[in-house]
Amino acid sequence: MKLTPEQIQKEIAALIDEGKIILNTKWSPGDYGVISVNTYVSFEKYTPWWSKARNFLGLFLSTENTFLTQFDSLQENHLSNASACIGILESVNEQVSKGFVNSELRPEDVSEVLDNVFTRFHKVARQLRTRHSNRATIEVNDEYDVQDLLHAVLLLFFDDVRKEEWTPSYAGGSSRQDFLLKTEKIVIETKKTRESMRDKDLGEELIIDIDRYKAHPDCDRLICFVYDPEGRLGNPQGIMNDLNKQHEGFAKVIIRPN
Repeated sequence: MKLTPEQIQKEIAALIDEGKIILNTKWSPGDYGVISVNTYVSFEKYTPWWSKARNFLGLFLSTENTFLTQFDSLQENHLSNASACIGILESVNEQVSKGFVNSELRPEDVSEVLDNVFTRFHKVARQLRTRHSNRATIEVNDEYDVQDLLHAVLLLFFDDVRKEEWTPSYAGGSSRQDFLLKTEKIVIETKKTRESMRDKDLGEELIIDIDRYKAHPDCDRLICFVYDPEGRLGNPQGIMNDLNKQHEGFAKVIIRPN
């Protein structure tokens, strides 16, 4: 797949305009009587914008590219970082206009994107606990909280994320799949460990769910994301190794953090 330089420049110009609006959300702890040398922009606006811009640049810049490595270091919502990101986008646009950047898109590796989402999920959940002026936030206490947060993150990378699809009846029952990435034909099931859950219980649940999803016409691949922030599972790596080997090519179990 190939984007024209004009398409790249148009998308980057839109990101730059959005970034400049975010600069207007700047605030300082000093505004509230707290001594600090840092000035910030809105976390709620900066974080999804940074992710969107990073994802777009990653489509045609290699991971070793200087622009990309610099961008990766600017994830915190400091005002200086936001300004630097805009500067990088402007520089990339200039390089594209001069023909110095190859606009050939690398094939989108959906697996890599999803692995990144699941690996960073715990970090995002932890960051959300700390909000300016102790404002209300989301606490990831159960599976519904996991679903709500994961849904928001997935929308940064995928256009068609569907919730609450149902699989056909299996062994006298039915099961609700948490997310369907319609275009990619990937189902993502989420689970959160609980105090009463043991490794054997989780393994048995996953085996049943994997067999159910094999009958779904829109599911070419199933990803079972298990969130275990309290570290309740005794051998998460063993669960992943066993089930991923048994169902290689169709299902993948990911337990994070581990």
